[in-house]
This record gives sequence, C-alpha cells and structure tokens, in this order.
Amino acid sequence: MALFDKCREFSRKVEHIKSLNQFFYLREVDPASTPRVSRHGKEFLMLGSNNYLGLTHHPKVVEATIKALREYGTGACSSRVLTGTTSLHNRLEQRLARFKGTEDAVLFSTGFMAMAGTVSTIAGEGDVVLSDEINHASIIEGCRLSRADLKIYGHNDMANLEEVLAACGPAQNKLIVTDGVFSMKGSVANLPEIRRLADKHGAAVMVDDAHGSGVLGEHGRGTPEYFGLEGKIEIVCGTFSKSFAAIGGFTGSTRDVGTFLRLNARPFIFSASTPPALCATVLACLDVLETEPDLLKRLHRNAGFVKQGLKDAGFTLEETITPIIPILVHDDEKTFRMAGLLDDDGVIVNPIVPPAVAKGGSLIRVSVMATFSEAELGEAVDKLKKAGRKAGVI
Repeated sequence: MALFDKCREFSRKVEHIKSLNQFFYLREVDPASTPRVSRHGKEFLMLGSNNYLGLTHHPKVVEATIKALREYGTGACSSRVLTGTTSLHNRLEQRLARFKGTEDAVLFSTGFMAMAGTVSTIAGEGDVVLSDEINHASIIEGCRLSRADLKIYGHNDMANLEEVLAACGPAQNKLIVTDGVFSMKGSVANLPEIRRLADKHGAAVMVDDAHGSGVLGEHGRGTPEYFGLEGKIEIVCGTFSKSFAAIGGFTGSTRDVGTFLRLNARPFIFSASTPPALCATVLACLDVLETEPDLLKRLHRNAGFVKQGLKDAGFTLEETITPIIPILVHDDEKTFRMAGLLDDDGVIVNPIVPPAVAKGGSLIRVSVMATFSEAELGEAVDKLKKAGRKAGVI
C-alpha cells in the first residue's frame, strides 16, 4: 500500500546509515544506567546516561521500590481521576510541592506529558506563548496543541525576548516557557532576567527543570534554587527520568492551577496512573538527596574533572555548570567518526547532529554521573582524547 511507502523509504535510509557505522541509536545496553554497562558481552563506559546521581541502583531506592511493588503490585490500571490515585501518589505530589517551593504539584505519567499537557492546558487561543528556540520537543508539542500564538526568541537572548514581549498586545495573556537546563548544550536559562522581563511586561513564567532537578542548587532543588528564585516562578515542571531514577513527570504551581490541570489536562485525564511503586522510587530518591548531600558534591566534582581533562587535551567545550558536557565538533562526519571510534573502544556517548542542533552545531554529548570512580573518569578522558585525535577533532 502507498500508505506505507514513507516507512519503506525511511527504513532504507536507516539501513544505509547503519552500513556507514553512523547509527548510534536504539543501542542495547544492560543495565542502561550504570557507569559500566554491557552489550552482547562487551563492557562499555556509559557516558550517555541522564542518571546524574546514580540513584537507579542505590540500595535505599531499590529497596523502597521492591517494598512498594510487593504491597501495591505492578500498576494501578486506571487513570488518576477514576481509581488510579493511591496514598503514594498523594504523598509524592505533596513532597514535590515542598521540594520545588510550590503550593501544589501534579503527577503525569511521563515528563513529555507533563510539559506538553501543562502548556496546552494553561495557554489557549488568543494567548501568547514565548518559547526559547531550543526548548525541548515536549514544550514545542504543547505549544502546537494549545492553539496559542507562538513566539520564538533566540536561545537565552534576553534582548530578543524583550523585543518579542514588547510586540505583544498589552491585554494578551503571556506565558514565557523555557528549559531550566537545555539538554543538548548544557546551558542554563537566564532565569533572573526572564523573571525581570516577565514582571515588566505582565507575563507568567514556566520552567521545564528536567535536567536541573537533582543537579543545580545547594540542595539539588533545581534552577530556581540556583538563582534564588524558589517560589517566584509561576509554573515549575520536571521529570523523574533523570536524577530521580524512574519515569514520570510533574508540574508544580498554585492549588488553583493544580486543580485545573487535574480536571482539564488531557494527558493527565486519559493516561493510566504512574505505577505506585515508581512513586515510592521517587520518594526514596528525594530522601537520599536530602540525607546524602555528598552525592551532589561528587556529581559536580566528577563533571569538573572531566571538563578540565578535555580542555587540557584541546577540546572545545560548551561552557556549562552542569554535568552535561558538550564537545563541540561542528562537523557531522567527524562527530560520527569520533562516536564510532569511542564505541569500538568501549565508550558510549551521544553524537548530536542537525536537526537536534542547528546546522554546523554538531557535537558529542557527554554526561557524567556521581557514581563514577576516579579511575573510571581517568579512563574516560583518555579514551575521549584518543578518539578525538583519530577523528581529527583535536
């Protein structure tokens, strides 16, 4: 059938890319989020995981999950609005609200649903959403679904944001939406200036803190804490698939916004509830973050070690205060070559090329975890240098 012609054509393209050793996606690794993983019996250093604090295998987190699994079973088998809400869901929402400094928090089954569902439910026809040009795809999808007037401003370009705000109608409802930490570049949103401009032009602010939660701020509470803006951002969203060792998402805001989302956001109403055991997982992660502050310190020490080693070797890095370390290559072929050399040498990284980044902005994305040993970090830097030289990156 002609309906599937596009599928066959796309499949042929994928097979061609695989034949060139330039396909680094859907790779099988066991387990997926530890410093060392295996693929078909070969050991790899994992420099591509978002398991920043290494909590997927923390004994307290694993035990809490197992205990809840035995008590609650494998799933709630209903939406939250019907019979899918347990005491664990309510406890986690209350705990997240305290963690993020908001009145309320709403759980979604995935981080994508949290971002897309919140934007599309809060903003509507006649409203204006102002979005950073490299915001996550979930935000972009939410903007499309909202039917609001979408305005894109340059990445962290505050002058451009003010221009766009000034061009909006004074009576229009305006929502500025930004990632807290941008996942491809590791850059951090200029929240203080965004807050100032929002106040000046009568706009609300929403932050997707997926890669900031458990990473930034003295207590790991995220980008608002890092900038001293806790309780001063109207909507703070996040995900559990990075530092919190599970899957799911949340939106923190006022009680009124929370009630509105629970009874109007289609991704919340028409999706099955997060499995209760995963709520226990995230609750345990929050406990560990609060009781073992050295984990956060180790994360940033490890990231600093790798950054310095790569700079000393001559790599050009995107400047970032996060454990996301983008090695700037600016050449697609060299990016794939370096990733392939690393794969051959037992190191997993994420090659990022257009359209995930702008044309000419290809890079190798390295992510560091708190659970790496110093020896593993030294091995990682040595292998990155070796591959970089062979690929002509340094």
